[in-house]
Amino acid sequence: MASRSTGFNSGLDIGKSYYVATANPAPDHAALAGDVEADLVVVGGGCTGLSAALHAAERGLKVVLLEGGKIGWGASGRNGGQMIPGLRKGARGLVKTFGPERAKALFDLAFEARGLVLDIIERHAIDCDLRQTGHLVGAVNGSDMRDFEEEAECLAKVMKFTDVEILSAARARQMVDTPYQGAVFERLGGHMHPLNYTLGLARAASAAGVVIHENSVAVRLEREPSIRVFTDKGSIRARHVVLAGDALLKGLEPRVNSRIMPVGNYIAATEPLDGKADVIPANVAVSDTLFVVNYYRKSADGRLLFGGGERYTPSPPADIAGFVRPHMEKTFPQLKGCRIDHAWGGLVSVTTSRLPHVGHYGEVYFAHGYSGKGVILSTLSGKLLAEAITGDASRLDLFSTLTPLPFPGGTALRGPLYVLGMLWYAMRDRLRH
Repeated sequence: MASRSTGFNSGLDIGKSYYVATANPAPDHAALAGDVEADLVVVGGGCTGLSAALHAAERGLKVVLLEGGKIGWGASGRNGGQMIPGLRKGARGLVKTFGPERAKALFDLAFEARGLVLDIIERHAIDCDLRQTGHLVGAVNGSDMRDFEEEAECLAKVMKFTDVEILSAARARQMVDTPYQGAVFERLGGHMHPLNYTLGLARAASAAGVVIHENSVAVRLEREPSIRVFTDKGSIRARHVVLAGDALLKGLEPRVNSRIMPVGNYIAATEPLDGKADVIPANVAVSDTLFVVNYYRKSADGRLLFGGGERYTPSPPADIAGFVRPHMEKTFPQLKGCRIDHAWGGLVSVTTSRLPHVGHYGEVYFAHGYSGKGVILSTLSGKLLAEAITGDASRLDLFSTLTPLPFPGGTALRGPLYVLGMLWYAMRDRLRH
């Protein structure tokens, strides 16, 4: 959550989230005070930054990490916790854009994120309510089923990937108690408690020698004569810097900021539903085919965690629970009037291509713009950055070919123009649904 301003997340109620209420104990980390030197300075204490720090430290680098607030209080500790392998652009979209050979290479690399996260959870004994139960995408309209079938065919033929199943409406209803027209089931998906995973990643990084400073907002980046990152109370001089603030990174590198758009997402957690309504009997992670996606899952203690609706203006809704409730009750009328115990929001960064922006400008490395796929992709991106910094940039270079175009009009106009586009898609959703 490190940035020039932590105000972006004000009003989004992270302190009222289900994740904070059920977080594992974690140490506080002192703010940076004074001037220090390192091999690598990382700006941002979410999964991208922590993964880059951990993997760089394991390769022998002296690493210092700056977090503007508390570890995991950015997107990494607020999100839906859905572990969905791959990229936001599907197999057909990748093939159309990059051709079959390069598309498969990108797909294979992105899919590696799943195995990496599972390995880290096991190797570092991270208690994060891991459920490897799969991910289901519900078809809101009958025409979505044809898209599912064509995507599954491309996955099989080009990506050599067959771990997906097309479900009838009846079969989908057995897994999720809402009347979808059918669904596609991705067996290798799942879900977890994202804040506890992030805190576990921080613990692993600290054990590897990474020095973490919380409440240390990065306010300025110098590139010459060497890399130096300043906070209000100190600085870090290093050979390399990783910018991992995602939607909360502001002003340190304009070429990075111009390629992402922060979008507000909101989640509500119901009262425990055990014995009242088992709306997800299969305990899978679920999303749907609306452009403004609904996404939801069960928590370890039987609540429904439901994410619905987006806002394209900086101000959050005054009543987050009231904002999410209509989306939840439209999906599950049987939950009408149920108690909501927690409600919070967070910022997700999207790009013009819906593909991540990963790469470097000299010794300034960055990764962000996961467009809703960052739960596990962020950990992989951090590892790729560490690989490149320590001498092997081949895999980072493959990912850097995804570089999206800047938003039209730069940072000044990207908001109004993006709002117009999103409102059009939201209207289309209402007309189709």
